[in-house]
Amino acid sequence: MRNQDVTRDNAAIARTLNEALPYLRRYDDATVVIKLGGHAMGSDEGMASFARDVVLMRTVGINPVVVHGGGPMINELLARLGVESRFVRGKRVTDAETLRVVEMVLGGEVNKRIVQAINTAGGRAVGLTGKDADMITCRQDDPELGFVGTPSEVDTRLLHSLFRDEMIPVIAPIGTGENDETYNINGDTAAGAIAGALHADRLLLLTDVSGVKDASGQVVTELTAAGVREMTEAGVIAGGMIPKTQTALDALEAGTRAVVILDGRVPNAVLLELFTSHGAGSLIRLK
Repeated sequence: MRNQDVTRDNAAIARTLNEALPYLRRYDDATVVIKLGGHAMGSDEGMASFARDVVLMRTVGINPVVVHGGGPMINELLARLGVESRFVRGKRVTDAETLRVVEMVLGGEVNKRIVQAINTAGGRAVGLTGKDADMITCRQDDPELGFVGTPSEVDTRLLHSLFRDEMIPVIAPIGTGENDETYNINGDTAAGAIAGALHADRLLLLTDVSGVKDASGQVVTELTAAGVREMTEAGVIAGGMIPKTQTALDALEAGTRAVVILDGRVPNAVLLELFTSHGAGSLIRLK
């Protein structure tokens, strides 16, 4: 006699696959940019789970692009090296010494950890920074902040070449200035600029919150750009959520089809968002 629990589990799996099928077709050959934040990277087990999700996306025909941050890791190394951080209006000043640490951590340790996890999961990932092939050209964000840049141009030719070879780009948010300076870029900002330049179907901002919340604290599952502006003006969207929603608006204006802000600590959050009807966060569209 067959085990009834196993039968019920298999039935649940079959229902899940059946629900996912239309979405698998819908995203065939779509480009999805994923911003993986430092807090969302979590444990080695969490990283391995994320890597498997990205490999599955590539296997079913999606072109995933991973853009990562690494703030906690940068803070840890700066503290170990005894490099004192200075802040202007709540933002870290990136002087030459700090920039060397940032580039070492983001372009080295963090980037290669993600690449290795994806390759271990059966994918073919390649680690890059925005400096490679002059992918991201920057202008200085604010002279008081030092080597902090804002993308002024994104050259997508290298990314399209990697898509054709079924490779998965993993990009550290470091760019080049017009005079060959190196600039540190906010990870969300870099991801939004890349998504806009690629006219991505989705930009997924993985963070440590469940999404955009209304005045009662409930996650708003769908928003328009106008709705985001209204909630911001009313003070409902505040604090650290403001730069994330602004990144979403900028990406939409540049050509991204939709942006989702979701909790990257939730297992399989990316797959739940893409391949289920209920999604996994706050989806923002232009209209």
